[in-house]
Amino acid sequence: MNKARLEWVMSGLIQYKLTTAEDHFLKTVCADFDKNQAMTAHQEERLESLYKEKSRLIPNKKTDPFSLKESSPPKTRPRMSKIKVF
Repeated sequence: MNKARLEWVMSGLIQYKLTTAEDHFLKTVCADFDKNQAMTAHQEERLESLYKEKSRLIPNKKTDPFSLKESSPPKTRPRMSKIKVF
C-alpha cells in the first residue's frame, strides 16, 4: 500500500465512529508506516476489511455538519378572517 492510498483510507475512516481498539490500530498503522514506509500484509488486510465494514454504515452525523437535515416547520393553513357584511 502506498502513502496516497493510506491517506485516502484514513480520511474515509475518520467520518465513522470507531471503537477504541480500532482507533488504536489506526494510530499504530500510521506510526509503523511513517517509520518503515510500509506495513505488514496482515495490517493491510485488516485495514482494508475495516474500511469495507465501515463503508457499509451511515457516517457519524456529529462529524459531518452538512449531512444534518433541518426539518422545516409544518405548513399551516392561513386563517380566514371573518368578513363583516354591513
